[in-house]
Amino acid sequence: MTRCDRVFGVATSVLLAGTFVCSSVVAASAATGPAGSHKPNIVLFFLDNIGYGDLGCYGNRDIMTPNINRLAAEGVLCTDFYIGSPSCMPSRGALLTGRHPVRNGLNQQLIDDLKQVGLPRDEIILPRYLKPAGYVSGCFGKWNIGFLPGSRPTERGFDEYLGNASGNCDYYTHVYRGRNDLFQGTQPAKVKGYTTFLYADAACDFIRRNKDRPFFCYVPFNAAHFPSPANKQPGQPAIWQAPDEFFHIYGDSPKTLDERKRYRAVVSALDAGVGRVLRVLEELGLRDRTLVILLSDNGAFMMPGRGLECASNRPLKGGGVTLWEGGIRVPCVVRWPGRLPSGGICREPLWSMDFVPMILKAAGLPLPTDRVLDGRDPTATLAGKAASPHKYLYWQWGASSAIRMGRYKLIRERQSTNRDWQLFDLETDIGETYNLAAAKPELAQQLKAEFDRWLKEAKADRKLRKHP
Repeated sequence: MTRCDRVFGVATSVLLAGTFVCSSVVAASAATGPAGSHKPNIVLFFLDNIGYGDLGCYGNRDIMTPNINRLAAEGVLCTDFYIGSPSCMPSRGALLTGRHPVRNGLNQQLIDDLKQVGLPRDEIILPRYLKPAGYVSGCFGKWNIGFLPGSRPTERGFDEYLGNASGNCDYYTHVYRGRNDLFQGTQPAKVKGYTTFLYADAACDFIRRNKDRPFFCYVPFNAAHFPSPANKQPGQPAIWQAPDEFFHIYGDSPKTLDERKRYRAVVSALDAGVGRVLRVLEELGLRDRTLVILLSDNGAFMMPGRGLECASNRPLKGGGVTLWEGGIRVPCVVRWPGRLPSGGICREPLWSMDFVPMILKAAGLPLPTDRVLDGRDPTATLAGKAASPHKYLYWQWGASSAIRMGRYKLIRERQSTNRDWQLFDLETDIGETYNLAAAKPELAQQLKAEFDRWLKEAKADRKLRKHP
Protein backbone atom coordinates (compact mmCIF):
# COMPACT_ATOMS: atom_id res chain seq x y z
CA MET A 1 0.00 0.00 0.00
CA THR A 2 1.31 3.42 -0.82
CA ARG A 3 0.77 6.50 1.27
CA CYS A 4 -1.02 9.41 -0.35
CA ASP A 5 -0.59 12.61 1.62
CA ARG A 6 -1.59 14.82 -1.28
CA VAL A 7 -1.01 18.54 -1.65
CA PHE A 8 -4.31 20.34 -2.14
CA GLY A 9 -3.11 23.84 -2.95
CA VAL A 10 -5.16 26.80 -1.77
CA ALA A 11 -8.03 24.62 -0.55
CA THR A 12 -5.74 22.99 1.99
CA SER A 13 -5.58 26.11 4.12
CA VAL A 14 -9.10 25.55 5.44
CA LEU A 15 -8.40 21.96 6.39
CA LEU A 16 -5.01 22.74 7.86
CA ALA A 17 -6.41 25.47 10.07
CA GLY A 18 -6.74 22.73 12.67
CA THR A 19 -3.70 20.77 11.59
CA PHE A 20 -0.82 20.01 13.91
CA VAL A 21 2.66 20.90 12.68
CA CYS A 22 5.46 18.56 13.67
CA SER A 23 8.54 20.06 15.25
CA SER A 24 10.46 16.81 15.27
CA VAL A 25 10.76 13.60 13.31
CA VAL A 26 10.59 10.27 15.08
CA ALA A 27 13.13 7.82 13.72
CA ALA A 28 11.68 4.56 12.51
CA SER A 29 14.16 2.63 14.60
CA ALA A 30 13.54 4.54 17.84
CA ALA A 31 13.14 2.25 20.80
CA THR A 32 13.51 4.68 23.66
CA GLY A 33 12.45 8.23 24.36
CA PRO A 34 9.90 10.25 26.28
CA ALA A 35 7.19 7.61 25.86
CA GLY A 36 9.38 5.08 27.62
CA SER A 37 9.93 7.13 30.78
CA HIS A 38 6.42 8.48 31.48
CA LYS A 39 2.93 7.16 31.79
CA PRO A 40 1.73 8.10 28.33
CA ASN A 41 -1.31 10.23 27.75
CA ILE A 42 -3.90 8.44 25.65
CA VAL A 43 -6.02 10.00 22.90
CA LEU A 44 -8.47 7.59 21.30
CA PHE A 45 -10.40 8.79 18.23
CA PHE A 46 -13.34 6.56 17.31
CA LEU A 47 -14.85 7.54 13.96
CA ASP A 48 -18.42 6.63 13.03
CA ASN A 49 -19.09 4.45 9.97
CA ILE A 50 -15.96 5.61 8.13
CA GLY A 51 -15.19 3.10 5.40
CA TYR A 52 -11.90 1.40 4.61
CA GLY A 53 -11.59 3.46 1.43
CA ASP A 54 -12.77 6.84 2.77
CA LEU A 55 -9.41 8.29 3.86
CA GLY A 56 -6.53 9.61 1.81
CA CYS A 57 -3.97 7.44 3.60
CA TYR A 58 -6.01 4.39 2.51
CA GLY A 59 -6.03 5.42 -1.11
CA ASN A 60 -8.97 7.80 -1.45
CA ARG A 61 -8.27 10.40 -4.14
CA ASP A 62 -11.49 12.37 -3.72
CA ILE A 63 -11.84 13.21 -0.02
CA MET A 64 -9.32 15.57 1.60
CA THR A 65 -8.06 14.21 4.94
CA PRO A 66 -4.61 15.81 5.43
CA ASN A 67 -4.60 15.59 9.24
CA ILE A 68 -5.31 11.87 9.35
CA ASN A 69 -2.92 11.31 6.45
CA ARG A 70 -0.16 13.03 8.39
CA LEU A 71 -0.97 11.07 11.53
CA ALA A 72 -0.55 7.90 9.47
CA ALA A 73 2.76 9.13 8.06
CA GLU A 74 4.02 9.70 11.61
CA GLY A 75 2.72 6.43 12.99
CA VAL A 76 1.71 2.96 11.89
CA LEU A 77 -1.08 2.34 9.38
CA CYS A 78 -2.85 -1.01 9.74
CA THR A 79 -4.09 -2.79 6.62
CA ASP A 80 -5.72 -5.79 8.33
CA PHE A 81 -7.36 -4.22 11.36
CA TYR A 82 -10.76 -5.42 12.54
CA ILE A 83 -13.53 -4.24 14.80
CA GLY A 84 -15.41 -6.46 17.25
CA SER A 85 -18.78 -6.02 15.56
CA PRO A 86 -20.15 -4.57 12.31
CA SER A 87 -22.59 -2.34 14.25
CA CYS A 88 -22.04 0.78 16.35
CA MET A 89 -23.20 -0.22 19.84
CA PRO A 90 -21.52 -3.64 20.27
CA SER A 91 -18.40 -2.30 18.56
CA ARG A 92 -18.10 0.41 21.23
CA GLY A 93 -18.63 -2.04 24.06
CA ALA A 94 -15.89 -4.28 22.69
CA LEU A 95 -13.42 -1.40 22.30
CA LEU A 96 -13.89 -0.11 25.85
CA THR A 97 -13.95 -3.48 27.63
CA GLY A 98 -11.38 -5.40 25.57
CA ARG A 99 -13.97 -8.20 25.49
CA HIS A 100 -15.87 -9.64 22.56
CA PRO A 101 -19.56 -8.66 22.29
CA VAL A 102 -20.53 -12.32 22.76
CA ARG A 103 -18.54 -12.34 25.99
CA ASN A 104 -19.43 -8.89 27.38
CA GLY A 105 -23.19 -9.24 26.85
CA LEU A 106 -23.74 -6.39 24.39
CA ASN A 107 -24.07 -8.09 21.01
CA GLN A 108 -27.03 -6.20 19.60
CA GLN A 109 -27.96 -2.71 18.46
CA LEU A 110 -30.49 -1.30 20.94
CA ILE A 111 -32.98 1.31 19.75
CA ASP A 112 -33.14 3.80 22.63
CA ASP A 113 -30.15 4.31 24.93
CA LEU A 114 -32.17 6.39 27.40
CA LYS A 115 -34.46 3.44 28.12
CA GLN A 116 -32.00 0.51 28.14
CA VAL A 117 -28.96 -0.50 30.18
CA GLY A 118 -26.90 -1.48 27.14
CA LEU A 119 -23.49 -2.76 28.27
CA PRO A 120 -24.07 -4.86 31.41
CA ARG A 121 -23.06 -2.97 34.54
CA ASP A 122 -20.68 -5.69 35.70
CA GLU A 123 -18.44 -4.94 32.72
CA ILE A 124 -15.43 -2.74 33.46
CA ILE A 125 -14.40 -0.17 30.86
CA LEU A 126 -11.04 1.43 30.23
CA PRO A 127 -11.28 4.63 32.34
CA ARG A 128 -12.09 2.61 35.44
CA TYR A 129 -9.10 0.36 34.83
CA LEU A 130 -6.89 3.46 34.54
CA LYS A 131 -7.95 5.09 37.83
CA PRO A 132 -5.35 3.34 40.03
CA ALA A 133 -2.58 4.73 37.79
CA GLY A 134 -3.75 8.29 38.40
CA TYR A 135 -5.35 8.94 35.02
CA VAL A 136 -8.07 11.53 34.56
CA SER A 137 -10.52 10.53 31.83
CA GLY A 138 -12.84 12.43 29.54
CA CYS A 139 -15.34 11.27 26.91
CA PHE A 140 -16.42 13.70 24.21
CA GLY A 141 -18.82 12.36 21.61
CA LYS A 142 -21.12 9.46 20.86
CA TRP A 143 -21.66 7.17 23.88
CA ASN A 144 -24.22 4.66 22.55
CA ILE A 145 -23.75 1.81 25.02
CA GLY A 146 -26.69 2.58 27.30
CA PHE A 147 -27.69 5.74 29.22
CA LEU A 148 -29.92 4.62 32.07
CA PRO A 149 -28.80 5.74 35.55
CA GLY A 150 -25.77 3.67 36.48
CA SER A 151 -24.81 3.20 32.84
CA ARG A 152 -23.76 6.73 31.92
CA PRO A 153 -20.13 7.72 31.20
CA THR A 154 -19.44 9.53 34.49
CA GLU A 155 -20.93 6.55 36.34
CA ARG A 156 -18.63 4.11 34.55
CA GLY A 157 -15.28 5.77 35.21
CA PHE A 158 -15.10 8.92 33.09
CA ASP A 159 -14.52 12.14 35.01
CA GLU A 160 -16.08 14.32 32.31
CA TYR A 161 -18.54 13.80 29.50
CA LEU A 162 -20.05 15.89 26.72
CA GLY A 163 -21.77 14.04 23.93
CA ASN A 164 -24.78 12.39 22.38
CA ALA A 165 -26.19 9.54 24.41
CA SER A 166 -27.64 7.61 21.50
CA GLY A 167 -26.42 6.50 18.13
CA ASN A 168 -27.60 9.04 15.62
CA CYS A 169 -28.17 12.63 16.74
CA ASP A 170 -28.29 15.55 14.29
CA TYR A 171 -25.02 17.43 13.79
CA TYR A 172 -26.56 20.85 14.54
CA THR A 173 -29.85 20.41 16.42
CA HIS A 174 -28.58 17.42 18.47
CA VAL A 175 -32.02 15.85 18.10
CA TYR A 176 -32.68 12.12 18.08
CA ARG A 177 -36.16 10.60 18.00
CA GLY A 178 -37.75 13.99 18.63
CA ARG A 179 -35.75 14.92 21.73
CA ASN A 180 -32.47 16.55 22.65
CA ASP A 181 -29.76 13.88 22.78
CA LEU A 182 -26.82 16.02 23.93
CA PHE A 183 -25.68 15.60 27.55
CA GLN A 184 -23.01 17.05 29.80
CA GLY A 185 -22.30 14.65 32.60
CA THR A 186 -25.73 13.18 33.33
CA GLN A 187 -27.74 16.29 32.49
CA PRO A 188 -29.17 17.50 29.17
CA ALA A 189 -26.94 20.13 27.58
CA LYS A 190 -28.11 23.20 25.71
CA VAL A 191 -24.95 23.85 23.76
CA LYS A 192 -25.02 25.13 20.21
CA GLY A 193 -22.68 24.07 17.46
CA TYR A 194 -21.67 21.44 14.93
CA THR A 195 -21.06 18.25 16.88
CA THR A 196 -17.68 17.40 15.32
CA PHE A 197 -16.25 20.70 16.53
CA LEU A 198 -18.15 20.70 19.83
CA TYR A 199 -16.49 17.41 20.66
CA ALA A 200 -13.06 18.34 19.33
CA ASP A 201 -13.04 21.63 21.23
CA ALA A 202 -14.23 19.96 24.45
CA ALA A 203 -11.39 17.45 24.08
CA CYS A 204 -8.90 20.29 23.53
CA ASP A 205 -10.13 22.08 26.66
CA PHE A 206 -9.86 18.86 28.66
CA ILE A 207 -6.28 18.31 27.49
CA ARG A 208 -5.25 21.89 28.34
CA ARG A 209 -6.67 21.60 31.86
CA ASN A 210 -4.98 18.25 32.49
CA LYS A 211 -1.64 18.74 30.72
CA ASP A 212 0.32 18.14 33.92
CA ARG A 213 -1.13 14.74 34.74
CA PRO A 214 -1.72 11.55 32.72
CA PHE A 215 -5.00 11.64 30.86
CA PHE A 216 -7.22 9.42 28.75
CA CYS A 217 -9.16 11.43 26.19
CA TYR A 218 -11.78 9.38 24.33
CA VAL A 219 -13.23 11.19 21.30
CA PRO A 220 -15.96 9.07 19.67
CA PHE A 221 -17.15 11.48 16.96
CA ASN A 222 -20.69 10.99 15.66
CA ALA A 223 -19.47 11.75 12.13
CA ALA A 224 -19.94 10.57 9.60
CA HIS A 225 -22.67 8.05 10.55
CA PHE A 226 -25.61 8.82 8.25
CA PRO A 227 -28.63 11.14 8.12
CA SER A 228 -32.09 9.74 8.78
CA PRO A 229 -35.57 11.04 9.64
CA ALA A 230 -34.97 9.93 13.24
CA ASN A 231 -32.43 12.70 13.79
CA LYS A 232 -34.25 15.50 11.98
CA GLN A 233 -36.87 18.00 12.99
CA PRO A 234 -40.25 17.59 11.22
CA GLY A 235 -39.91 18.77 7.64
CA GLN A 236 -36.09 18.95 7.77
CA PRO A 237 -34.42 17.02 4.92
CA ALA A 238 -32.34 13.98 5.87
CA ILE A 239 -29.05 15.04 4.27
CA TRP A 240 -25.38 15.09 5.25
CA GLN A 241 -24.41 18.36 6.98
CA ALA A 242 -21.14 20.25 7.34
CA PRO A 243 -20.04 23.87 7.78
CA ASP A 244 -20.05 25.80 4.51
CA GLU A 245 -16.26 26.04 4.24
CA PHE A 246 -15.97 22.29 3.81
CA PHE A 247 -18.07 22.49 0.68
CA HIS A 248 -16.14 25.48 -0.58
CA ILE A 249 -12.76 23.70 -0.47
CA TYR A 250 -14.07 21.46 -3.24
CA GLY A 251 -15.70 24.30 -5.13
CA ASP A 252 -19.13 22.98 -4.16
CA SER A 253 -22.21 24.84 -3.00
CA PRO A 254 -23.43 24.12 0.55
CA LYS A 255 -26.87 23.79 -1.04
CA THR A 256 -25.88 20.92 -3.31
CA LEU A 257 -28.05 17.83 -3.06
CA ASP A 258 -25.32 15.59 -4.46
CA GLU A 259 -24.86 13.06 -1.65
CA ARG A 260 -21.25 12.32 -2.60
CA LYS A 261 -20.33 16.00 -2.38
CA ARG A 262 -22.11 16.35 0.94
CA TYR A 263 -20.47 13.24 2.35
CA ARG A 264 -16.94 14.35 1.48
CA ALA A 265 -17.58 17.68 3.21
CA VAL A 266 -18.59 15.80 6.38
CA VAL A 267 -15.47 13.61 6.29
CA SER A 268 -13.17 16.59 5.65
CA ALA A 269 -14.77 18.42 8.61
CA LEU A 270 -14.18 15.29 10.70
CA ASP A 271 -10.53 15.33 9.65
CA ALA A 272 -10.27 18.99 10.69
CA GLY A 273 -11.71 18.06 14.11
CA VAL A 274 -8.99 15.44 14.52
CA GLY A 275 -6.47 18.11 13.52
CA ARG A 276 -7.64 20.49 16.25
CA VAL A 277 -6.90 17.93 18.95
CA LEU A 278 -3.53 16.96 17.48
CA ARG A 279 -2.52 20.61 17.23
CA VAL A 280 -3.20 21.14 20.96
CA LEU A 281 -0.95 18.19 21.82
CA GLU A 282 1.79 19.83 19.77
CA GLU A 283 1.26 23.29 21.24
CA LEU A 284 1.45 21.96 24.81
CA GLY A 285 4.55 19.88 24.15
CA LEU A 286 2.63 16.65 24.77
CA ARG A 287 3.06 15.05 21.36
CA ASP A 288 5.97 12.82 22.32
CA ARG A 289 4.28 11.70 25.53
CA THR A 290 0.96 10.76 23.97
CA LEU A 291 -0.25 7.52 22.42
CA VAL A 292 -2.76 8.42 19.70
CA ILE A 293 -5.11 5.79 18.27
CA LEU A 294 -7.59 6.43 15.46
CA LEU A 295 -10.03 3.88 14.07
CA SER A 296 -13.58 3.49 12.79
CA ASP A 297 -16.36 1.71 14.69
CA ASN A 298 -17.34 -0.41 11.65
CA GLY A 299 -17.27 -0.25 7.91
CA ALA A 300 -19.28 2.27 5.93
CA PHE A 301 -22.91 1.39 5.32
CA MET A 302 -23.58 0.62 1.66
CA MET A 303 -27.28 1.18 1.07
CA PRO A 304 -28.10 2.48 -2.43
CA GLY A 305 -31.23 4.56 -2.53
CA ARG A 306 -30.69 5.94 0.98
CA GLY A 307 -27.80 8.25 0.15
CA LEU A 308 -25.31 5.79 1.64
CA GLU A 309 -23.64 4.59 -1.53
CA CYS A 310 -21.39 7.67 -1.38
CA ALA A 311 -19.02 6.14 1.20
CA SER A 312 -16.32 3.67 0.22
CA ASN A 313 -15.08 0.36 1.56
CA ARG A 314 -13.02 -0.31 -1.56
CA PRO A 315 -11.53 -2.80 -2.28
CA LEU A 316 -13.54 -4.73 0.28
CA LYS A 317 -16.89 -6.46 -0.13
CA GLY A 318 -20.02 -5.40 1.72
CA GLY A 319 -20.43 -2.85 4.48
CA GLY A 320 -21.80 -2.12 7.94
CA VAL A 321 -23.97 -4.76 9.69
CA THR A 322 -22.41 -7.52 7.57
CA LEU A 323 -19.44 -9.74 8.34
CA TRP A 324 -17.98 -9.28 4.88
CA GLU A 325 -14.63 -7.51 5.08
CA GLY A 326 -16.29 -4.18 4.31
CA GLY A 327 -18.29 -4.44 7.53
CA ILE A 328 -15.53 -5.36 9.96
CA ARG A 329 -12.13 -4.39 8.47
CA VAL A 330 -11.60 -0.71 9.24
CA PRO A 331 -9.04 2.08 8.97
CA CYS A 332 -6.70 2.19 11.98
CA VAL A 333 -3.67 4.40 12.64
CA VAL A 334 -1.52 4.33 15.78
CA ARG A 335 1.14 6.92 16.68
CA TRP A 336 3.36 6.46 19.72
CA PRO A 337 6.63 8.42 19.47
CA GLY A 338 9.64 6.52 20.74
CA ARG A 339 7.78 3.22 20.80
CA LEU A 340 6.41 2.76 17.29
CA PRO A 341 8.05 3.64 13.95
CA SER A 342 6.93 6.53 11.83
CA GLY A 343 5.76 5.62 8.36
CA GLY A 344 5.13 2.01 9.38
CA ILE A 345 2.61 -0.34 7.80
CA CYS A 346 1.26 -3.30 9.77
CA ARG A 347 -0.26 -6.09 7.69
CA GLU A 348 -0.86 -8.48 10.58
CA PRO A 349 -4.46 -9.22 11.66
CA LEU A 350 -5.34 -7.25 14.82
CA TRP A 351 -8.59 -6.03 16.34
CA SER A 352 -10.02 -3.26 18.48
CA MET A 353 -10.07 -5.29 21.68
CA ASP A 354 -6.26 -5.27 21.63
CA PHE A 355 -6.14 -1.66 22.78
CA VAL A 356 -7.29 -2.31 26.36
CA PRO A 357 -4.32 -4.58 27.19
CA MET A 358 -1.99 -2.30 25.22
CA ILE A 359 -3.05 0.77 27.18
CA LEU A 360 -3.02 -1.02 30.54
CA LYS A 361 0.53 -2.19 29.95
CA ALA A 362 1.59 1.29 28.82
CA ALA A 363 0.12 2.72 32.05
CA GLY A 364 2.03 0.17 34.14
CA LEU A 365 -1.13 -1.65 35.18
CA PRO A 366 -1.72 -5.41 35.39
CA LEU A 367 -4.32 -7.17 33.31
CA PRO A 368 -7.50 -8.13 35.18
CA THR A 369 -7.52 -11.58 36.74
CA ASP A 370 -11.29 -11.82 37.31
CA ARG A 371 -12.33 -11.83 33.63
CA VAL A 372 -11.13 -12.90 30.21
CA LEU A 373 -9.87 -10.25 27.79
CA ASP A 374 -10.12 -11.08 24.10
CA GLY A 375 -7.47 -8.51 23.25
CA ARG A 376 -3.71 -9.04 23.29
CA ASP A 377 -1.12 -6.28 23.54
CA PRO A 378 -0.23 -5.52 19.88
CA THR A 379 2.73 -3.20 20.54
CA ALA A 380 5.42 -5.57 19.26
CA THR A 381 3.30 -6.38 16.22
CA LEU A 382 2.74 -2.70 15.43
CA ALA A 383 6.47 -2.11 15.83
CA GLY A 384 7.19 -4.79 13.22
CA LYS A 385 8.92 -7.04 15.76
CA ALA A 386 6.35 -9.85 16.04
CA ALA A 387 3.56 -11.57 14.17
CA SER A 388 -0.05 -11.10 15.20
CA PRO A 389 -0.71 -12.28 18.77
CA HIS A 390 -3.87 -13.99 17.46
CA LYS A 391 -4.12 -17.35 15.75
CA TYR A 392 -7.85 -16.80 15.22
CA LEU A 393 -10.24 -13.85 15.13
CA TYR A 394 -13.99 -14.47 15.58
CA TRP A 395 -17.26 -12.67 14.86
CA GLN A 396 -20.88 -13.52 15.60
CA TRP A 397 -23.64 -11.08 14.66
CA GLY A 398 -27.23 -12.29 14.57
CA ALA A 399 -27.38 -15.22 12.15
CA SER A 400 -23.98 -14.37 10.67
CA SER A 401 -20.68 -15.87 11.79
CA ALA A 402 -17.05 -15.63 10.71
CA ILE A 403 -13.57 -16.69 11.72
CA ARG A 404 -10.19 -15.67 10.34
CA MET A 405 -6.99 -17.73 10.62
CA GLY A 406 -3.99 -16.20 8.89
CA ARG A 407 -4.87 -15.61 5.26
CA TYR A 408 -8.11 -17.62 5.36
CA LYS A 409 -11.59 -16.55 6.41
CA LEU A 410 -14.64 -18.77 6.86
CA ILE A 411 -17.94 -16.93 6.83
CA ARG A 412 -21.67 -17.59 6.93
CA GLU A 413 -23.34 -14.30 6.05
CA ARG A 414 -27.11 -13.94 6.44
CA GLN A 415 -27.25 -11.24 3.75
CA SER A 416 -25.56 -13.47 1.17
CA THR A 417 -27.43 -15.39 -1.51
CA ASN A 418 -25.34 -18.36 -0.36
CA ARG A 419 -26.29 -19.08 3.27
CA ASP A 420 -23.75 -21.91 3.62
CA TRP A 421 -20.26 -21.51 5.07
CA GLN A 422 -17.90 -19.97 2.52
CA LEU A 423 -14.10 -19.96 2.58
CA PHE A 424 -11.90 -17.21 1.17
CA ASP A 425 -8.18 -16.61 0.79
CA LEU A 426 -7.89 -12.94 1.75
CA GLU A 427 -4.30 -12.73 0.60
CA THR A 428 -5.23 -13.39 -3.04
CA ASP A 429 -8.94 -12.51 -2.92
CA ILE A 430 -9.50 -9.50 -0.69
CA GLY A 431 -12.90 -8.96 -2.30
CA GLU A 432 -14.20 -12.38 -1.12
CA THR A 433 -15.15 -13.46 -4.62
CA TYR A 434 -13.95 -17.06 -4.95
CA ASN A 435 -15.44 -19.56 -2.49
CA LEU A 436 -12.86 -22.25 -1.70
CA ALA A 437 -15.02 -24.34 0.64
CA ALA A 438 -15.43 -27.15 -1.88
CA ALA A 439 -11.77 -27.06 -2.87
CA LYS A 440 -10.48 -27.07 0.74
CA PRO A 441 -13.12 -28.99 2.73
CA GLU A 442 -10.73 -30.04 5.53
CA LEU A 443 -9.66 -26.45 6.18
CA ALA A 444 -13.27 -25.28 6.13
CA GLN A 445 -14.23 -27.96 8.64
CA GLN A 446 -11.25 -27.13 10.88
CA LEU A 447 -12.24 -23.47 11.01
CA LYS A 448 -15.90 -24.27 11.62
CA ALA A 449 -14.99 -26.58 14.50
CA GLU A 450 -12.78 -23.89 16.03
CA PHE A 451 -15.52 -21.29 15.67
CA ASP A 452 -18.06 -23.59 17.35
CA ARG A 453 -15.63 -24.26 20.21
CA TRP A 454 -14.99 -20.55 20.75
CA LEU A 455 -18.67 -19.58 20.58
CA LYS A 456 -19.60 -22.17 23.19
CA GLU A 457 -16.81 -20.99 25.50
CA ALA A 458 -17.59 -17.26 25.09
CA LYS A 459 -21.32 -17.76 25.72
CA ALA A 460 -20.61 -19.86 28.79
CA ASP A 461 -18.31 -17.13 30.13
CA ARG A 462 -21.10 -14.57 29.76
CA LYS A 463 -23.59 -16.78 31.60
CA LEU A 464 -21.21 -17.08 34.55
CA ARG A 465 -21.41 -13.33 35.10
CA LYS A 466 -24.62 -12.15 36.74
CA HIS A 467 -25.77 -8.83 35.35
CA PRO A 468 -28.92 -6.69 35.21
